[in-house]
Amino acid sequence: MKQGKKYLASLELVDRTKRYPVKEAIELVKKTSFEKFDASVQLSFRLNVDPRHADQQIRGAVVLPHGTGRSQKVLVITQGPKEKEATDAGADFVGNKELMEKIKGGWFDYDVIIATPDMMGELGKLGKILGPKGLMPNPKTGTVTMDVAKAVADVKKGKVEYRVDKEGNISTLIGKVSFQDDQLAENFKVLYDLIIKARPAAVKGIYVKNVVLSSTMGPGIHVVAE
Repeated sequence: MKQGKKYLASLELVDRTKRYPVKEAIELVKKTSFEKFDASVQLSFRLNVDPRHADQQIRGAVVLPHGTGRSQKVLVITQGPKEKEATDAGADFVGNKELMEKIKGGWFDYDVIIATPDMMGELGKLGKILGPKGLMPNPKTGTVTMDVAKAVADVKKGKVEYRVDKEGNISTLIGKVSFQDDQLAENFKVLYDLIIKARPAAVKGIYVKNVVLSSTMGPGIHVVAE
């Protein structure tokens, strides 16, 4: 695949054989971001886990202290008084059967789905549609809950979900290039610490194989796993 001149120029700023301290890595992410828009900053982990085993699956969610800089549309599937609670909390779409019918028809104008437990029986039937897109609500990420007001507020404040893929990788946003360095560093630390604490007991030897920071379309910068 042919790479553009801007990407190649930014790549020259990075020592691919070096693992950078977090502060230096963040500075490099900004220097190597060549897009005209406010690029996102991505944090990726390569872990020594085998997600085929239930006890080595890593999944969760966290509200980053400085958010992600990205606004997210929230869909809440609920009924009764919880509909008003969700609307008052700032949900973009609230409803039940009629919205699930729209989903069946291929509607995806939202980023996160929150559902109350009583709706999961019906919503679960859409697993083949929502599952592959990572949109199916899950209690582990706080998106299946009776406290819909808090769930909506958390997403709006900058909640991110993380989940290990079949190759043992986790990747998620931690902010924008326009964020201050210390804001990105704090977001980095919160997510990094969570991943370290989530180490499965079954893992022997090295747990974190690699940690990489990058901006949208920018080169990956290897970070010292502390």
